[in-house]
Amino acid sequence: MENIALIESFSEFKDDKLIDRVTLMAILEDVFRNALKKKYGSDDNFDIIINPDKGDMEIWRNRTVVENGEVEDENSEISLSEARKIEPDFEVGEEVSEEVKLFQLGRRAILALRQNLISKIHEHDNTNLYKQFKDLIGDIYTAEVHHVRPKLVVLMDDDGNEIVLPKEKQIPSDYFKKGDNVRGIIENVELKGNKPQIIMSRTAPEFLEKLFEQEIPEVFDGLINVKKVVRIPGEKAKVAVDSYDDRIDPVGACVGMKGSRIHGIVRELGNENIDVINYTNNIQLYITRALSPAKVSSVKIDEETKKAEVFLKVEEVSKAIGRGGYNIKLASLLTGYELDVIREGVVEVDDVELREFSDEIEGWIIEEFEKIGLDTARSVLGQDVEDLVRRTDLEEETILDVVRILKEELED
Repeated sequence: MENIALIESFSEFKDDKLIDRVTLMAILEDVFRNALKKKYGSDDNFDIIINPDKGDMEIWRNRTVVENGEVEDENSEISLSEARKIEPDFEVGEEVSEEVKLFQLGRRAILALRQNLISKIHEHDNTNLYKQFKDLIGDIYTAEVHHVRPKLVVLMDDDGNEIVLPKEKQIPSDYFKKGDNVRGIIENVELKGNKPQIIMSRTAPEFLEKLFEQEIPEVFDGLINVKKVVRIPGEKAKVAVDSYDDRIDPVGACVGMKGSRIHGIVRELGNENIDVINYTNNIQLYITRALSPAKVSSVKIDEETKKAEVFLKVEEVSKAIGRGGYNIKLASLLTGYELDVIREGVVEVDDVELREFSDEIEGWIIEEFEKIGLDTARSVLGQDVEDLVRRTDLEEETILDVVRILKEELED
């Protein structure tokens, strides 16, 4: 009875944890053998018979019969007189099999045995979970918000697995509440002690790439190839696409009629502005396309330093730079070249570089203007003040002070 009482929950372990029969029996045998080693010093001469479905278990100890008074190892040998108490016709040299009852291991050993069993099953679960999600790294995954914390969101999938979405892996405009379904990619699986921690990301470029695969049939089928994705999450992204079939327009297929195909992706990413461009091996053309929507006049490339001078008309400069400098930054990341914007034409004779005013205008203010392609006095004065407020992080009062300083200098 005590055997059944101890292992009556084996079937429950099997059902709850979805452990296959062979694995469960191997775990059980390992746990019992550890207990036998502690009790008898060795488990080599024990046979363990387990039926996890019924909760039956038998342990048999095998010992060799030796002459009375010649027992050297009580675990592996038994005297002739003791053997004949079990079976009267035993002879020296024969093997005696005797059942070991669980109570013989001692109450403390039995409690430790059960605890060890639970630990081994949890260890097995964690190993399987780690392997399962390791194989899913880079794939899109959907889970439900379980609870929201200041620095992370804890998600739960249909199998009850916990997934973590850290704050830095969330798009700035993301807002989640309990019960929401969240999509992202499995970015990493880390072991915290023996327990795996599954990390989801919505900011990784791979998430956008996988959304293209999921939402655009030609990408999923391999007719269109996503060559590279660069992002400033929640703000702007650039995606270079290519097709091996000349009959397919990769950009048109990805964007769809009036943006119908890409609209769902944009919405998923918190209205992130996505530029889709045709990939090409012609680096000059590639840089020109990467700086869209600006119209580039010409490009001068230095292959050794991986730098390129991009020549544009004055009115195209702000488009090339983009709000907050995002457009040129992403173009550089996409092409792998450091891009330097140069205005076409000669600077007016009486124009002055902004850096010349560093004794009157603070450096960080000058940098704000340079971010949007304004690095001379007249380039700043030619702009609308309200537009400058919108395009920079500067207050209107600060801009007006700069305008006053620049006007005074040029008038002198």
